[in-house]
Amino acid sequence: MIRLLICDDHAVVRSGLSMLLNGRNQIEVVGEASEGDEAIALAQQVKPDVVLMDLSMPHGKDGMTASAELKKLMPEVNILILTMHDDEQYLFQAIKVGASGYILKNAPHDELVGAIQAVSAGEAYLYPSATKKLMSQFVNQRGFMAADDEVYNQLSEREKEVLNWLAKGYANKEIAQLLFISVKTVEAHKSNLMEKLGLKTRPELIKFALQKGLLHFDDQ
Repeated sequence: MIRLLICDDHAVVRSGLSMLLNGRNQIEVVGEASEGDEAIALAQQVKPDVVLMDLSMPHGKDGMTASAELKKLMPEVNILILTMHDDEQYLFQAIKVGASGYILKNAPHDELVGAIQAVSAGEAYLYPSATKKLMSQFVNQRGFMAADDEVYNQLSEREKEVLNWLAKGYANKEIAQLLFISVKTVEAHKSNLMEKLGLKTRPELIKFALQKGLLHFDDQ
């Protein structure tokens, strides 16, 4: 079961999501919070796999600030932003603070379930048009991070392979099977390449891969 914590300032939204998700698709709702500080405290108690986090919560700590603080306290927790804001600045900031996914509140139920399952498995999830926004940002502004050829060339060929599969959302076990190496070896390569590139989270790795032109998305 995927242990899910829901954070939204509207009680009707929380209860609706809980009724929709709890006990279905291997998802168990283990807590509900109305603002960021409550979500942080509750997360440390119930140890969720995924936190479904709203961004705009005017009566408490906002979702962006809470996400950044929660990732520092519990880096193993996967945060999925659920918001009405279809805005690239919110999207980029969410990735920057360590969120593993970003989905809009008007998304279909099946898409929300898929996003929760993806981030729980250690993958990244962005709603379809968000990939275009990220690509456009890197093409037009020459990148969201400082990542040039000299830095990239510090990686070994195997580290570049692991980087490619990680950025595409594959889990360590899947990469091990694809490259015929052990999971521990994948983890070692991942640790080395993240250190060389000065990255800390998978979303940062995705941004780097986009800037380097390592990822290709079908036109949505």
